[in-house]
Amino acid sequence: MTHLAVSHTNLLLLALLLALLIGVVAGLRSLTAPAVVAWAAFSQWINLSGHWLSWVGSLIAVIIFTVLALGELVLDKLPKTPSRTAPPSFGARIVLGAFSGTVIGTALGHPWTALGAGAIGAVLGTMGGYQARTRLVASHGHDLPIALLEDAVAVLGGFAIAAVTAVL
Repeated sequence: MTHLAVSHTNLLLLALLLALLIGVVAGLRSLTAPAVVAWAAFSQWINLSGHWLSWVGSLIAVIIFTVLALGELVLDKLPKTPSRTAPPSFGARIVLGAFSGTVIGTALGHPWTALGAGAIGAVLGTMGGYQARTRLVASHGHDLPIALLEDAVAVLGGFAIAAVTAVL
């Protein structure tokens, strides 16, 4: 993969932006963000070697995060699934957004600032995703197509973020 020449200040800003965005993905689908960064590390799109987070790129981590993410995609469609804004779910989204942001930030040399950006992104994604889905369902009358659209945004958006990280 071709890497771009980026100044330290610009790299910090890009790390913050990408961590914020992967946090938004966690706000939409909490387990999609860690699954995406695990795949990115496993595929060597991002380099975590020599860092404490290198385990994220292991085959077992990829399998576990992927199975959990797929399970979440299914469970989200069930009528008894609690709201993403309920405290346990909201807290998990913040933690997983912070974690995923840290993975992106570690690959770019700014883990701690990216942790905060990932957490903030998760709050934005949780609240924004809730509002968007609620309003779209109210105007269109059917939840399933909107939920599937949200799935697609989270998965494709997550991999787009990982791809941009790969070229930095």
